[in-house]
Amino acid sequence: MSSLDNKRLKIALTKGRVEKQVVPLLEAANINCDQIRNKKRRLIFDSETQPLEFILAKGPDVTTFLERGAADIGIVGSDILTEHQSSQYELLDLGIGKCQFVLASTQDFDPKAPKRKIIGTKYPLITKRYFDSLGQDVEIIKIEGSVELAPLTGLADAIVDITETGTTIRENNLKIFDYLDKVSTRLVVNRMSLKQHPDEIFSFVDQIKQVVDKKGKTISK
Repeated sequence: MSSLDNKRLKIALTKGRVEKQVVPLLEAANINCDQIRNKKRRLIFDSETQPLEFILAKGPDVTTFLERGAADIGIVGSDILTEHQSSQYELLDLGIGKCQFVLASTQDFDPKAPKRKIIGTKYPLITKRYFDSLGQDVEIIKIEGSVELAPLTGLADAIVDITETGTTIRENNLKIFDYLDKVSTRLVVNRMSLKQHPDEIFSFVDQIKQVVDKKGKTISK
């Protein structure tokens, strides 16, 4: 079932860094985000001026809200969508939250060494796909915290992680050995919601797209 009730769109927004980058974009599209800016400890916000409800959640949970029909629209990083194999419609690349997956390790790491490597990562599926494409069989260790610690402590031979500038990697005396997929923040729609309420959803998406397109043209000049 669709979560749309009385034409109020439910939007699951990744809290934290994505939230901080998306809110100015939404405001530029004339979407009131005052409650989000003054959220304190609240996680759900009904707009008093527009038929919108925002749900702040962790990235992986945004995909769950979409898959289960508890949200009509999700705003989340493409890294999460790929890792969690989202089956919903991706309608728009917001052009923010840009970073890239990298293979990194200590200076003495040899990516071509014949031994079976141990790789630390928060993204086991993406990591497996990468090494499968190279024809390499590796052992993957799932790490939830500071991935950079893995090669420094001997827990893993190398890591696969996302980086925006590479600063954290360099500050930990690690070296980037390869670049994988690029990452950015995406707008994704629940399939059933889109079938049942296309006008409301496309109207919202078009508002955002105008701002994204305008921003893209400004950057390209």
